[in-house]
Amino acid sequence: MSHLIRRFEPADREAMLAFADSLPEHDLLFLGRDLRHPRVIEAWLGAIEEGWIDSLVAIDKEKLVGTAALVRDPLGWSAHVGEIRLLVASDKRGVGLGRDLLEGIYSIAMERGLAKLTAQMTPDQIGSVMLFESLGFRAEALLKDQVRDRAGTNYDLALLSHDVSRLAAQHRAFGFENELKQ
Repeated sequence: MSHLIRRFEPADREAMLAFADSLPEHDLLFLGRDLRHPRVIEAWLGAIEEGWIDSLVAIDKEKLVGTAALVRDPLGWSAHVGEIRLLVASDKRGVGLGRDLLEGIYSIAMERGLAKLTAQMTPDQIGSVMLFESLGFRAEALLKDQVRDRAGTNYDLALLSHDVSRLAAQHRAFGFENELKQ
């Protein structure tokens, strides 16, 4: 695979907007905000600077082809929970890029000491659901008609979760602690 994964930086603004514009609108529905707006990118970069979002990008031939973010609210009641957001270019799906981004985000979640991870997606995004499930996520809730596209069509939103603390405890019990830190 010829992609580079690194932290999302302010210099990536325009590349992120171009990437978001290249995605089908349906891929963006779970984000809560439309990533195709420069103000949303600015807010994202501000949240990274403030320390409540960690974000990675995947670069292939100097083009942004994927991104993953770990969103936390360190001041809230759920400071132990991180929400993962993952986007991969249509032509880069099924080749392991999403898995590589998720593994990078998982490592950051472990560094941050998070106990639980969540992810949201529309249930018809079968590839995404299967990818998250292969990494230990399980369906926790289905929110009916939770998101609406610009045409006014409603879609359900699936909430998947992963109990990181339970997995970490199992690894410690079997002497795999160092494996988690890699």
